[in-house]
Amino acid sequence: MNNFMISLQKFFKNKNTVTIIGVVAIILILFFGYRYQINKQVSPVTGIPVAATTIQPRTKITDDMLEYIDVAPIVLQKGEVITNKNAIVGKYSNYNTVIPKGSMFYNATVINEEELPDSAFIEVEDGQVPYNFPVTMDTTYGNSIFPGNYVDIYMKAVRKDGKLMVGKLLENVKVLAVKDSAGRHVFENSQEARTPAFLIFGVSPEVNILLRKASYMSSYSTVLFPVPHGATIEEEGATAVTSQTLKDFINANTVANDEIEDKKQTTETTTTVTE
Repeated sequence: MNNFMISLQKFFKNKNTVTIIGVVAIILILFFGYRYQINKQVSPVTGIPVAATTIQPRTKITDDMLEYIDVAPIVLQKGEVITNKNAIVGKYSNYNTVIPKGSMFYNATVINEEELPDSAFIEVEDGQVPYNFPVTMDTTYGNSIFPGNYVDIYMKAVRKDGKLMVGKLLENVKVLAVKDSAGRHVFENSQEARTPAFLIFGVSPEVNILLRKASYMSSYSTVLFPVPHGATIEEEGATAVTSQTLKDFINANTVANDEIEDKKQTTETTTTVTE
């Protein structure tokens, strides 16, 4: 026994032996540490919810729309994936999002009902008001006018002398949304054919009044219709009235806005004095 202990002590005192043991120990640590990290990255996380069917925008998500898969942890590293079904069921797909079948759910794609905006009104610029412009399948060129397109607004009318007037009333009007008669966005649902009924614009209050006046001039057979530029244009000039003749015709055959305001103020003054 003593001889064995002496031999063992000599063995460990040998520098070469210690070096070899150290190298082997480092190799084993690196091997098992690397193996642990690899297993940690590839060992699947179970029960991650995904869409069992394609979910259209503004859709309430129910339990039967979910199924569950196993995914590698590396997929979840950024923290955007929703891993708990309770954070999904009962909520809505975002207004600008189609969730494809088999897709995981992300924080940006699932929102509460009260967070659902109408994207058309969000895009109306400061100082503008929304205008819903009536259209049909024909006047949208077979449903070919999309949100983001720029259009010109043309006007047709018949004067009192029977002469026909046709011209461009407005130019560079940006389409913010295309909606059907039920107020639904025509292009947000990829599985349902919807017929366009309105184009939503953002216009100045003055242009809004001008368009409203023109739309009510049925006694002059007035018709307004859009004409697209033919493509989505990133930068355009401001919306502008391009025909002073048409503008004058509209204003000449309707009551001026300042006259309405003056009459309103006179009525209010008279009422006050009487009281």
